[in-house]
Amino acid sequence: MTTAEAAGPAEPGVPGPAAPVKSAVRTVLLLEHFAARPGLHSLADIQNDLSLPKSSLYMLLRTLVNLGWVETDATGTRYGIGVRALLVGSSYIDGDEVVAAARPTLDRLSDDTTETIHLARLDGTSVVYLATRQSQHYLRPFTRVGRRLPVHSTALGKALLASHTDEEVRALLPKRLEAVTEHTITDREQLMEELALVREQGYAVDREENTLGLRCFGVAIPYRTPARDAVSCSVPVARLTEDHERAIKAALFEARDRLSVVTRRM
Repeated sequence: MTTAEAAGPAEPGVPGPAAPVKSAVRTVLLLEHFAARPGLHSLADIQNDLSLPKSSLYMLLRTLVNLGWVETDATGTRYGIGVRALLVGSSYIDGDEVVAAARPTLDRLSDDTTETIHLARLDGTSVVYLATRQSQHYLRPFTRVGRRLPVHSTALGKALLASHTDEEVRALLPKRLEAVTEHTITDREQLMEELALVREQGYAVDREENTLGLRCFGVAIPYRTPARDAVSCSVPVARLTEDHERAIKAALFEARDRLSVVTRRM
């Protein structure tokens, strides 16, 4: 039975569910594949990863190369993401109302803490970085806008998950939680207990669960329920004192309150 048949007949005058366009689906799969795997890849490797017919995949790649969405090396046998993808991604950031409204608050939070600040958005089982303010100290983590990280291994992600019900979280999480570092929580029930604590205290903590040597604190921005965006502060463990931790938490709560006001109608 097809999806349309399962949904039953459409009411008169009401269009039924649209069937996916195969070429469009393949194009999106291919671009997302490249986005998750930086660098150049052979046709054989791409075909193996995506399980697409070789002839169709080759024609799709050549079309996207001609349009600038995919780039190839001098031999024309290895492929990667093209510059036009960057232009589209940049336009998303430039046109996002929350990112624009958050800029003054992120700047102030960076000044108040002197540490690395992130604004990120929930996307399925990942968080995607929308804006970053680098640490004012010499030792600082490498970050970039557009970076995608597992939702369960970050303070940003845990703050966002905690705004969902337990049932929603269990449905959202993958059956197997990836261990990003030796400290990552990979037991689903242990993570659920952690989220209960996040709801109680109002902030989430990443204890070297995503990057060794870094502790991160995150709070969700409650302009939507459940929350879609969160802000965090990352600090090297070696520089984290009790006083500094208290100051970071206070600055994050203040930033959350300011962002709640400026994003209220979004």
